[in-house]
Order: sequence, then C-alpha cells, then structure tokens
Amino acid sequence: MIENDLFKALADPTRRTIFEKLAHGSMNASDLRQGMTISQPAMSQHLAVLRKARLVREERQGRFVNYQVDPEGLALIAGWLAKYRAYWPARIDALKDLLKDMDQ
Repeated sequence: MIENDLFKALADPTRRTIFEKLAHGSMNASDLRQGMTISQPAMSQHLAVLRKARLVREERQGRFVNYQVDPEGLALIAGWLAKYRAYWPARIDALKDLLKDMDQ
C-alpha cells in the first residue's frame, strides 16, 4: 500500500530532516548533508527510500543530480488525510463537551 511507504519513509527522523530541507527548494546530496553527520552512502539510501515513497524526485543536470519534493507524494498524503477530515469535527466537539463537563 502506498500510504505504508509514505509513513515508513517519514517515520525516520533523518529522512524527515531531508524532506524538510527539500521543502525549501531543490538541493543536491552534498548540500543536503551539510549540518548532518551522515555519510554519502547513507544519504543515498535515505534518498532512495524517499524516492520509492514518491516523496522526492531527482532531476539530472549534466553530471549533477538535484532532489526536490515530489508533488505527487504530497497529493497522496493530502488524500489520506482527507479521508479522516470528516471525523475530526465530531471528535473535537466531543472533546469540548467533555472539557466543559469537567469544568463544572
């Protein structure tokens, strides 16, 4: 299931950091490693997991490879969240009622 790949990929703190860096713009693997204590092979593995989950895509420019957030992956996350959107208001209303009852 695609959602499993998405959430497995983002469950790792290093991959979340990489994803957050890419949310600010396209970067190559060397730029992504700045400020992180991670080897080049480990960065390549993390990027492969993010690509497989469709959260990141690569763009080759000559001999350089830049990575960027893949809008398709973001759409998958938004679609998954939308399934539960109708559930939230009822739960929030129930929580408000509970808290109101606790105050009395």
